[in-house]
Amino acid sequence: MTNRFPYSEDNKRYHTLNFHNKRTYERKMFKAVIDAGLTCPNIDGTKGTGGCIFCDGGSGYFTNEKTVPIYEQLTLERERIHRKYQDAGIIAYFQVHSNTYCSLARLKGMIEEAIESGADGISVATRADCLSEEKADYLSGISVPLTVELGLQSACDDTAIRINRCHSYDEFLKGYNMLKERRIRTCVHIIDGLPGEYREKMMWTAKKLGELRPDGVKIHLLHVIEGTRLADMYNRGEYTPLGKEEYIDIVTEQLRYLPPETVIERITGDGDKHKLIAPLWSMDKISVLGGIDKLMKEKDIYQGDLFERD
Repeated sequence: MTNRFPYSEDNKRYHTLNFHNKRTYERKMFKAVIDAGLTCPNIDGTKGTGGCIFCDGGSGYFTNEKTVPIYEQLTLERERIHRKYQDAGIIAYFQVHSNTYCSLARLKGMIEEAIESGADGISVATRADCLSEEKADYLSGISVPLTVELGLQSACDDTAIRINRCHSYDEFLKGYNMLKERRIRTCVHIIDGLPGEYREKMMWTAKKLGELRPDGVKIHLLHVIEGTRLADMYNRGEYTPLGKEEYIDIVTEQLRYLPPETVIERITGDGDKHKLIAPLWSMDKISVLGGIDKLMKEKDIYQGDLFERD
């Protein structure tokens, strides 16, 4: 390890979440996933119906039943985590769908219940167009460390239309800036391998994201999940997933355009193994992570080495 990439203690050439959590909390941290029973404006008809073409319940298969009160979900998750890591801290992760797509009163109730139940931190997954000045003001003042996770997926508006995202890049920027003006820690999600996107478009998204200097980024591989509209496209031969080596090559290049201080909170993704249609190679996450490390070392590249500061 050289001082060119000092944001890791585990021989990575990118800024790891493990390193960030140790600095922030001074111990291992794990997310307790929570389903608050909310939905999205592109599901309920406000902006669209059916959700994004890859949506399979908003990653709900990771969570407990949404009818269970938040404090009970958090208790179950704490027990699960502490069976393996007894001293780990707990971040209440409101993961399913858009978790600011509700009244301010309900948002306050959700978060305050999690804090009162002993959460050491809060993470709220949402869409940028589901924020308001009032909600951002509230979020900026909560009593434990907070991250708001915004789904961008792609900075290309034609892609957003193709995947039924139902918001533009400009709308994303409005919500993102609302958070950053209040110094709220923000993590942005992008997806590689979206229909109609080629390498240059994925690089464009990474470059635009780098210009925003987000606190964190999650890079996901697009999974074809049974029962989704993407699965229908795949079965009709209208969509071809990325290959393993192709994905590894794209990710390693995208990392070069992200500021070195941006935490890489995820560098691949999890699909429901019981419903995953393709790509099946994605189930071997260790191989994917190892491939990224190997290629970065072979090329002698690291996160941020192509990032241009103003």
